[in-house]
Amino acid sequence: MSAPDKQLSAEQSRQVAATIREEIARRHISRQYLAEQAKLSISTLEKVLGGRRPFTLATTVRLEQALGVSLRRGQDAPPANGDIAADGLGAYSWRSVSWLEGDYVTMRPSFGDKDAIYAYRTEIFWDAAVPCLAFREKERQDAAYTQFGEVAVPNQSGHIYLVTNRHGQHRLITVSRPTIDGEMYGIITTLLAGRGSQLTPIAAPIAFLPIRAVPAPTLGRISSDDVNYALYRGHLSRTTDEPFALFLPR
Repeated sequence: MSAPDKQLSAEQSRQVAATIREEIARRHISRQYLAEQAKLSISTLEKVLGGRRPFTLATTVRLEQALGVSLRRGQDAPPANGDIAADGLGAYSWRSVSWLEGDYVTMRPSFGDKDAIYAYRTEIFWDAAVPCLAFREKERQDAAYTQFGEVAVPNQSGHIYLVTNRHGQHRLITVSRPTIDGEMYGIITTLLAGRGSQLTPIAAPIAFLPIRAVPAPTLGRISSDDVNYALYRGHLSRTTDEPFALFLPR
């Protein structure tokens, strides 16, 4: 059996199926929708969720990509000597970037309210199946726009790139290497959803704070009366004040 077709054990399959069912219920999506996003037949999805067929590694990876969550946490830990990411991501080993792993409070200006801040969680973790550092967003108020993708860490530029590529549509976040306290600052380049199917390119400052640095993080659209507003605003201002990123005047 080839590596991509490796079957998970019965216990691993039960754990993966339980996680998938929880994600389906939490997101209020149908199994048909998930199957389409993962490029699986609905028959295959029903069989693995019902325990009539074990999960294979290839099927699990497709479902992870569609859901933007790790389904094998603790089951496929990185090997002791570390795998190597592709050249296009920086050809780094797991050992050389493990210090980037963790949960971050992520903040950028709100695109719908010029005085508000939009905050959510981002997890950076090692994906042994690829292999590379990967990221996934969590607890976004606009859950339909939750992003996940790969992390490039090239030696040459001294910056880190969080890259989403969904069917050729890209979103790019470029941030500095972490400060001594673990924060990262930079620019997000994405598309702003307008009326109907209208999409407009937009760029804005963005900051990542290790979640341990925020005793009681608040997420979603953060207005000026929120307990963390001043903290978040200070970090966003730091992006351009120091500067970690530049925005040319019009």
